[in-house]
Amino acid sequence: MSTDREHEITRAFVSIANSMADGADVVDLLSGLTSDCARLLDIASAGLLLADGHGVLHVLAASSERTRDLEIFQLQRDEGPCLDCFHTGKQVSVNDLSLETKRWPQFVAAATAAGFEAVHALPMRLRGTTLGALNLFGDKVGALAADDLDLAQALAHVASIALVTDKAASDKDAINQQLQTALTSRIAIEQAKGLLAQLGSLDMDQAFAILRRYARDHNARLSDVAQQLVARTLAGQELLDHSTNKLALREQLR
Repeated sequence: MSTDREHEITRAFVSIANSMADGADVVDLLSGLTSDCARLLDIASAGLLLADGHGVLHVLAASSERTRDLEIFQLQRDEGPCLDCFHTGKQVSVNDLSLETKRWPQFVAAATAAGFEAVHALPMRLRGTTLGALNLFGDKVGALAADDLDLAQALAHVASIALVTDKAASDKDAINQQLQTALTSRIAIEQAKGLLAQLGSLDMDQAFAILRRYARDHNARLSDVAQQLVARTLAGQELLDHSTNKLALREQLR
């Protein structure tokens, strides 16, 4: 492992730890985690599914819009490796999706159309409870290195701890409340992304990057900024202007 990669891995864990200690927005934290996975592992993209209090899975975070769309498709069709991972609580690694057309015909067709050739699903567990799944999508056929799988599972464990505290681990109602809050925040964020995308003629990935940057630059919770946008108490143009000004400043400093 190169020194640079070791440094990036350390930064990822430090960032998560600091966010947890500071009480950071869970959706923002987990969105960052999927981005870290896509950057640090030999994969193209990552997504994170989370179960609500009734055991129904929802897409909480994704490193790209095509991954989010595929995760939603998987949930709608009730078919795919990520669902199998959640229901069994075990890792599901598929090195070549083309060999699994009988097992998941609709998912394989959709994943291939999205440009993915392999997928690895890892359970998010806290003690005996499976909370969701961290899903890694590759754009080429092949196994994921054991070190990468171990790192991804470690990140999944950290994500689980971020969702519920050790004190609440034995309290089912407290767990469900935490998870429902995160899912509600995700809905507001998706609505805010749509507003920004329409206002600025952006794709959804660009809109999310602007939303997240504004929240971080203003030391605000991502979900709070999203809810303000949806409620029209914060103008979308203000976020677009902020992004434009940041880019202009970077150009000046070059």
